[in-house]
Amino acid sequence: MKNVLQLVWLIPLLPLIGFLINGLFRKQLSKSLTGIIGSGVILGSFVISLLIFLQVKAGHTAVVNLFDFIKVGKLSIPFSFQADQLSSLFLLIITGVGFLIHVYSAAYMHEEEGQHFARYFAYLNLFVFSMLLLVLGSNLVIMFIGWEGVGLCSYLLIGYWFKNVDYTNAAKKAFVMNRIGDLGFLLAIFWIINQFGTVTYGDLFKQVAEKANTLEGGVVITGITLLLFVGATGKSAQIPLYTWLPDAMAGPTPVSALIHAATMVTAGIYMIARSNIMYTLAPTTQAVVAIIGLATAVFAATIAIKQNDIKKVLAYSTVSQLGYMFLGLGVGAYTGAVFHVMTHAFFKALLFLGAGSVIHAMHHEQDIRKMGGLKKYLPITHITFLLGCIAIAGIPPFSGFFSKDEILAAAYAKNPVFWFIGVATAGMTAFYMFRLYATTFLGQFRGAEQLHGHHPHESPVAMTLPLIILAVLSVAGGWIGIPEVLMPNAHALEHFLDPIFAESVKHAHEGHHLDHSTEYVLMGASVGLAVIAIFYAIARYSKRPELGEPTGFGKVLANKWYVDELYNFIIVRPLQWLGKFLNSFVERDVIDWTVNGIGRLVGYSSRQVRLLQSGQVGSYVLLMVLGILAFFVIQFFVKK
Repeated sequence: MKNVLQLVWLIPLLPLIGFLINGLFRKQLSKSLTGIIGSGVILGSFVISLLIFLQVKAGHTAVVNLFDFIKVGKLSIPFSFQADQLSSLFLLIITGVGFLIHVYSAAYMHEEEGQHFARYFAYLNLFVFSMLLLVLGSNLVIMFIGWEGVGLCSYLLIGYWFKNVDYTNAAKKAFVMNRIGDLGFLLAIFWIINQFGTVTYGDLFKQVAEKANTLEGGVVITGITLLLFVGATGKSAQIPLYTWLPDAMAGPTPVSALIHAATMVTAGIYMIARSNIMYTLAPTTQAVVAIIGLATAVFAATIAIKQNDIKKVLAYSTVSQLGYMFLGLGVGAYTGAVFHVMTHAFFKALLFLGAGSVIHAMHHEQDIRKMGGLKKYLPITHITFLLGCIAIAGIPPFSGFFSKDEILAAAYAKNPVFWFIGVATAGMTAFYMFRLYATTFLGQFRGAEQLHGHHPHESPVAMTLPLIILAVLSVAGGWIGIPEVLMPNAHALEHFLDPIFAESVKHAHEGHHLDHSTEYVLMGASVGLAVIAIFYAIARYSKRPELGEPTGFGKVLANKWYVDELYNFIIVRPLQWLGKFLNSFVERDVIDWTVNGIGRLVGYSSRQVRLLQSGQVGSYVLLMVLGILAFFVIQFFVKK
């Protein structure tokens, strides 16, 4: 069975084949066959990923070299895949949740025309392929190829309905903002090559560990990790490069689930977790990561409180939860951050697909003020959505409780201020999620006008079955990481990931161990605040939902603190003005005038020179004599 590790290349290859088939033959394939191919290749990747995970769990890891990708002098960069504890875990998340989203998509997108339906599945397959390449690569260059691939696919999928100008603008915004972060990542790769002569994880991290005493806290390791973090802020939507993610809601709802839960936004977390030893040796960068992550978590949570678009609430929730993950990375709780990636993939995919089921039932209505009372019409969607809300609120024994508690405990050990702000954010999370739940599912139905008198109806089984599976994972997914204080030696995920973070543990100056009584108090405070927020939100919004436009400070939150307007004022408009100036003055009055002037000069000169071609033999003889005379004169003076 150990040979199964050598088949790791099949995992990304299958989605790539699905992309090629659905893309090239989109006009010939039926919708059902398109859905079967698109979903089937992801299922195949999941099965192989599961087999590889079992082998890795049994203690076997492997680096599979396919061919030499770049070989220049002493620099060798192979095209190779690494199957170890971290990559195998992410493989299960990407292919498992990705498969459920593909199945859901087959029903959700059934109204699309045949070739556009196939184009959609081709993009989805390419997206999964790129993310698999990102996590499987055994060096930073292969990771960067996948990194750019998911950026391209996000552009294609966010702007899937390309005839809508707003959607294409959202796609361009995502593409441009990701390129800003990608520049930081690229510069970091060049710096790493210059300093260490390799980008292969095994060789690179071995060198870093051996030089730990000289590198720790130095300019080189701090600069490299900060540049890597710049890349992570783009992909994983942290301040200041977060504004593209809420706008990514322009794409179909399953795309939102795929971007927000299983693929693109987790890329930054994976990259830092993979480079953990470098961050452990750069305490300044760790502090920056923790502060930016915490600021993003709080900032996005405040915005989510006043959003009325069901997908926008979930989008800002994702930004906030990503902030939690970066807080975990910044305080050295690498296992906790990866754990939260996993649990978040379960409940956030569930919530987005549940929102899609609601939108499907409401004939594409997304304003929660026009919903209400959907509990009796959508029983499966309702109960699964409720379970997802409880999980994200961090209520035990649901999955979100265990991963969030681990991050908060590590934050408290690092700096109690981090914990207080983190718990306040957790309270806001519980509040805005149950505001969303109560306004959508409880109270009286307010959407009769949108449905022309018809009642909403439950989604087909292809949409509800993924909801049920994700709901089960949202409930039980956290049990693989039960903290020591509740059950000794029960944190299976920590033991599984030990080899990945072993060097960081060795070089960390402080642990994150708290006494049991302190942990109980921290847990109780976090859960207690969340429960209070939940009951208040249900009592408040199930009876008296906010149906009008926000006023006062609520308007500031509803308008996202006017950050987009600020960016437009200080960046977009000046660049547009500069572009217009360059076009109207530099391009037309300088460059065009110069080029056209040269053309006119050549034309005029040609017209004058052609007069020498008179056709008179005497003139030609005279010119020849003058030429010879000039030649002798020049020769005479040169010799002198």
